[in-house]
Amino acid sequence: MCGRFNLIATKPQIMEHFSLKRLSDYQPDYNISPGQKILVVVRLEDGSNKAVNLHWGLIPSWSKDLKISSRLINARAETLTEKPSFRNAYQHRRCLIPATGFFEWQTTGIGKQPYHIHQPECALFAFAGLWEHWERKQETIYSCTIITTVASDKIATIHDRMPVIVTPDFYKRWLDKTNTAVEMADFLAADAYSTMQLTPISTRVNNPLHNDAECLGDVTR
Repeated sequence: MCGRFNLIATKPQIMEHFSLKRLSDYQPDYNISPGQKILVVVRLEDGSNKAVNLHWGLIPSWSKDLKISSRLINARAETLTEKPSFRNAYQHRRCLIPATGFFEWQTTGIGKQPYHIHQPECALFAFAGLWEHWERKQETIYSCTIITTVASDKIATIHDRMPVIVTPDFYKRWLDKTNTAVEMADFLAADAYSTMQLTPISTRVNNPLHNDAECLGDVTR
């Protein structure tokens, strides 16, 4: 799964990487948790990219209960075309979720060791995501989820699942609304994890209220 990540790139870096014309209300976040508003990139009808802030935890348009959001922070790649919660969004509402790293916890003999999984120098990358529009009476919520898959050999030493990462050469194809017949296998085949680094870090990150550079601090801190 992917239940915690960070986005600490600068505004100019994000705008350039995702070909954005504007990026408002952005602040770096060292410890992003489900239920927060997170930065998401979507494709507009004119073919341009737009950054929006969506609730992390999908709320299907047909849902009567908003609590479902906490159970849909991730969507399994293997069942996207089968699950009612994700099937329609997978065809029509795909998005990119910018990140500079994510966290997983490895079970050891003395507890759980947090790891920061990131590109060299915490370079930007993007999770494959889906978004939804929920509306009842006068309340409207836009929400999203991160797609996960079976962990690669590298990540499996820590956790059995990992988020799907879309490589930059696939961004346009993933966001293309007219392409309703996307094949998940094509995106999984790109070796997005080849340069990923697994860094053991301080347990400070365990507390979702902690949001500073110390969350990425050395394991000895």
